[in-house]
Amino acid sequence: MVIRNDAPHEPAPTQPSVAQPLVASLRGVWKVYNPGSPGEVTALAGIDLDISAGESVALVGPSGCGKSTLLAILGLLDRPTQGSVTIAGSEVSQASRRSLPVLRNRYIGFVFQHHHLLPTLTAAENVAVPLRLQGRSRAEALKAAGRWLDRLGLSHRRNHLPEQLSGGERQRVAVARALVSKPVLLLADEPTGELDSTNAEKLVELLLSLHRELGQTLVVATHDPQLAARCHRLLELKDGRIVAERAASHPE
Repeated sequence: MVIRNDAPHEPAPTQPSVAQPLVASLRGVWKVYNPGSPGEVTALAGIDLDISAGESVALVGPSGCGKSTLLAILGLLDRPTQGSVTIAGSEVSQASRRSLPVLRNRYIGFVFQHHHLLPTLTAAENVAVPLRLQGRSRAEALKAAGRWLDRLGLSHRRNHLPEQLSGGERQRVAVARALVSKPVLLLADEPTGELDSTNAEKLVELLLSLHRELGQTLVVATHDPQLAARCHRLLELKDGRIVAERAASHPE
């Protein structure tokens, strides 16, 4: 795991003796919005980062430090202004706009702070969306969606619309949708941000237990100290740079 930029940072934790394959690698990644204009904003400033298979990584720092932008770059929702991005061995920063949704659907699951469920689809239909985009039949996709909803304790809600679900239930549906296509990389952007403390704790436990069980790589941007402390590695961002890296205090 490599981090290099101009800002000082704490020593990295001791690396395991057996190197794990990389799921994501960023080199010299900058993201500048409105370049050359009076409203120019540098969101990321020369990020170098390697993320290994099976890791859980927490991104922490104040609002506006670049956490969400970094997740958007990793999740192929945005392109870097400069630098390279490699996901699952494929260099994707120069991929065509047409190919990005295909790559994203193949490799990446995303859980947002705002669940972004489609309001006119049932819980099962929302979970089935990634599989339908892969060309799977409606019946096959809904069957897989039903298995995930059952696994997350929501089988009795499979035919409910998002407006008929509680906040915690909507986020569990979003987690099922993110995982149904078996992505190698699960990204979560402030997943507990809109939940009360009880539901936030339940979601943290769910994300980490699924991470342990499935062995997927998890990267989460969070202000939740409980969630950050239970990831393997914690990266602190400030002004678009990674300024500290340390092992989390209670990794799982």
